[in-house]
Amino acid sequence: MSKPFYITTAIDYVNGQPHLGHAYEKIITDVIARARRSLGQEVFFLTGLDEHGQKVQQAAQADGKTPQVYCDGLAADWQAFAQKLELTNNDFVRTTSTRHKEFVQAILTKLHAAGEFYQKTYEGFYSAKEETFLTEKDRRLDGTFDPSYGEVVKIQENNYWFKLKAHQQWLIDYLEANPSFVQPDYRRNEVLGFLKNNELEDLCISRPLARLNWGIPLPFDKDYVTYVWFDALVNYISVPANLGDAGVLAVSQSAISNRQSAIQLWPADVHFIGKDILKFHAVYWPIMLKAMGLPLPKQILVHGWWQKDGAKMSKSTGNVVDPVAIIAEWGVDAFRFYVVRELAIGPDGNWTDAGFKSRYQAELANGLGNLVNRSLSMLKRYRNGVVPARHDELAPDAAKVVAETQALLEQSDLQGALQAIWQLVNRANQYVDQTKPFSLAKDPAQAQRLDEVLYNLAETCRVLAVLLCPFIPSTTTKIYSQLGLTDSPDKFSAASWGGLQAGHTIGDPAPLFPRKDA
Repeated sequence: MSKPFYITTAIDYVNGQPHLGHAYEKIITDVIARARRSLGQEVFFLTGLDEHGQKVQQAAQADGKTPQVYCDGLAADWQAFAQKLELTNNDFVRTTSTRHKEFVQAILTKLHAAGEFYQKTYEGFYSAKEETFLTEKDRRLDGTFDPSYGEVVKIQENNYWFKLKAHQQWLIDYLEANPSFVQPDYRRNEVLGFLKNNELEDLCISRPLARLNWGIPLPFDKDYVTYVWFDALVNYISVPANLGDAGVLAVSQSAISNRQSAIQLWPADVHFIGKDILKFHAVYWPIMLKAMGLPLPKQILVHGWWQKDGAKMSKSTGNVVDPVAIIAEWGVDAFRFYVVRELAIGPDGNWTDAGFKSRYQAELANGLGNLVNRSLSMLKRYRNGVVPARHDELAPDAAKVVAETQALLEQSDLQGALQAIWQLVNRANQYVDQTKPFSLAKDPAQAQRLDEVLYNLAETCRVLAVLLCPFIPSTTTKIYSQLGLTDSPDKFSAASWGGLQAGHTIGDPAPLFPRKDA
């Protein structure tokens, strides 16, 4: 049984509506998943929601709802959002589901029996906003805490703690021996710097029921619930366990009900996450997995944050980007294209409305859209939509771009892949300008040359549809339909030159990206 390529997003916290950052993470993950499927791999793509913790409990109370009713309402919104982005996720995890809770409790039971937890009383500072304990090291020079922590209170309480400290050197050694484990490199260096310059604190994995009741009960102590991050990270293995991943089930010794047929998903090939949760994924999670006896994910791929017009996005100042509104006005593919094309995986990005409109006009409407429309319109006008004999003038250009694109997709360099594909878009548009098919059409002696040009243009449009399918799937389906092709452009192998057969009749051309007056 070959293991599918297993890719995950972080699970989103349900204390509000989805924003640009959420959309970006999901779209990038979806493009990687579609690209891997296109390249012939079986893929399992997981996304979902993190529904426990103090912030959810407080937001539900403020809304006059029970936490479960509050979460159910938001979960429907988030699942609709995933559909709006045209995600091809195979599963959608909710941490309030029975399947997840059962598995978390099985893992807690195992680690408790193995002596990985101990009890102690903590006296110090606590940030409810971040649901985390703070130490003197977290204070600023003036003794205050960063505003990002919200209100910080002094508390004294008894809790269960997970022995992280004992694994510190092992994790340093692992990160040094496996340079691709955290990417980009500067994020890996950030984790190594943290581990080498700080003594790792043990992790508090419980919260007293008296203070927080919205969480998974500790199976070995009914007076406590599980710390939200311990619960949340386990989603990456609770779903494989529930789908029958024998390797994961074995370590949990879990009597999970309703086993489905066996599948091997773990270890994940890619966890795609934002830079703000790097410590949880690159420090806590590997140590949790080691304690469970499970292999580590192959890669933690870390993206940056979006700003709007050079400033941090904030509802209070109104400088936010509403993905749903953008999609309603411009279409989902224009939105998908822009976020992938504008921002490489790693650095922070800057959304400007002018930049979005500019890329839409220049690259989608005038670049790809214009190429497809004029190529197919000329084939209709001059040859009644019938494809002429094969001709290979643009075949070397196409082959070069296909090879480059494949290599970049295999490295998850999506921005680089789009830049490579646009070399072919630009080359084909230049080719129209150079060969002037509208002039050739006026001279009967040039009929064969016109056939050659029309074949090269139509076939380039077909190849582009295959290359762009992971990025802008609806548009590439339309290109195939306009070419009169009934199959789907979702197999990368179809990008080899010569797929259009002489005598084939194309469909009707229609604008792919209608021009919008600025």
